[in-house]
Amino acid sequence: MEEELPLFSGDSGKPVQATLSSLKMLDVGKWPIFSLCSEEELQLIRQACVFGSAGNEVLYTTVNDEIFVLGTNCCGCLGLGDVQSTIEPRRLDSLNGKKIACLSYGSGPHIVLATTEGEVFTWGHNAYSQLGNGTTNHGLVPCHISTNLSNKQVIEVACGSYHSLVLTSDGEVFAWGYNNSGQVGSGSTVNQPIPRRVTGCLQNKVVVTIACGQMCCMAVVDTGEVYVWGYNGNGQLGLGNSGNQPTPCRVAALQGIRVQRVACGYAHTLVLTDEGQVYAWGANSYGQLGTGNKSNQSYPTPVTVEKDRIIEIAACHSTHTSAAKTQGGHVYMWGQCRGQSVILPHLTHFSCTDDVFACFATPAVSWRLLSVEHEDFLTVAESLKKEFDSPETADLKFRIDGKYIHVHKAVLKIRCEHFRSMFQSYWNEDMKEVIEIDQFSYPVYRAFLQYLYTDTVDLPPEDAIGLLDLATSYCENRLKKLCQHIIKRGITVENAFSLFSAAVRYDAEDLEEFCFKFCINHLTEVTQTAAFWQMDGPLLKEFIAKASKCGAFKN
Repeated sequence: MEEELPLFSGDSGKPVQATLSSLKMLDVGKWPIFSLCSEEELQLIRQACVFGSAGNEVLYTTVNDEIFVLGTNCCGCLGLGDVQSTIEPRRLDSLNGKKIACLSYGSGPHIVLATTEGEVFTWGHNAYSQLGNGTTNHGLVPCHISTNLSNKQVIEVACGSYHSLVLTSDGEVFAWGYNNSGQVGSGSTVNQPIPRRVTGCLQNKVVVTIACGQMCCMAVVDTGEVYVWGYNGNGQLGLGNSGNQPTPCRVAALQGIRVQRVACGYAHTLVLTDEGQVYAWGANSYGQLGTGNKSNQSYPTPVTVEKDRIIEIAACHSTHTSAAKTQGGHVYMWGQCRGQSVILPHLTHFSCTDDVFACFATPAVSWRLLSVEHEDFLTVAESLKKEFDSPETADLKFRIDGKYIHVHKAVLKIRCEHFRSMFQSYWNEDMKEVIEIDQFSYPVYRAFLQYLYTDTVDLPPEDAIGLLDLATSYCENRLKKLCQHIIKRGITVENAFSLFSAAVRYDAEDLEEFCFKFCINHLTEVTQTAAFWQMDGPLLKEFIAKASKCGAFKN
């Protein structure tokens, strides 16, 4: 029977855009840190990882393969060369041209990243040599780690609290960093300053996947066996005891069971077998083992999640939360879920395990590097926007100031009464398909045509005056309101008088009054601008007379 969660309010995130294309993809907006990004920036994200002690740091890549970071930047973990926090995304130029294959983070935090070419870069907290560069100085910029890895291609990375683990394409494991409990697998408890291959029982084994808890490590070999080492105070190694293990040791209790994946929480472990069964062991004070109680387990214990087979397990070394996804697409969660202890797998309405950590983990972090795949599907609005000024599909051209703008007659007829009347009255098949425009400037007319395709206007206030004139001529009332909004929002001391004179010129009475009041309220500054002194005499006299009537020159 599933445990009831009376306090949960459900999905706390909102889709970036309520369109079919975006609702089908992973919504990074569920992570609070992404509220600092604009909607336009969110739409460009292709990979992302949220990390840090409060989920206040993020690294993401865009469609252009650029890497951006933002957040509190504890210990320089953003890799920008400083320790200054930033609420604006900043590009990580030092990794320019690199494509990320996988990424993991520690508690400091420190970052370990592998590129698609198999190179390893690290930065951030380094008090225990967890960056693997031979020092204990915090790394403010990404450092390429090549010692003992120069001829290796790294395909997977994992971080514990203050230690690091990587897996190479030939099945070898290398570890470095904090080693107080034997978590680097060297047989001692001396910290490891550079990458060192983990051997012992793994010497002649081919490892296929790895994971780290706070102070322990897991490795699954190609035969499906699980090897473990490091801290074991909560039984998280699954060996039936609580003694630390300084070198890799096979989990004998899984004899005859072929494991495919392993995931580690703060002090608990999950494995997924080739038959879709989940086993768990270790700390259980929040119910993170999903066994129906809060007792620690030092042996692998089966986790029951309906009859459907499990295809994915999820845990993160900085949380006490567990999640799993079934072949039928159902996502379950258990453990510490937004302050509550959920002791049995609870069916959620999520479509992916990532959402569990965004909405219910403490802190709200990513359990893996997120991959955001946008579909090729475009909405009607997106398709129209894409085809504006497209020579391939256009059947009409406007020429303004010697420049061409390519459009579609059908779109113009549907969107604008001016063009509908013009085409119905004058258009015929023999007429040339280029229309000359001389009463408006190129930027203004282009902005107008683009508005017909996008419903938006992107012009500086000075040009918006010209577009306002066009909107008045073409009886486009909504466009007039947009232009006036742009002008009012963009007015400054420097351009106020220019906007005022333009409003007078185009008989925009409401806007003229707005600009006039702005000039009066900032009269000293406005009268010192170049625009004021360059104004023609009659308008200047009119302004001074009107200002005088308002009492602007009274002592």
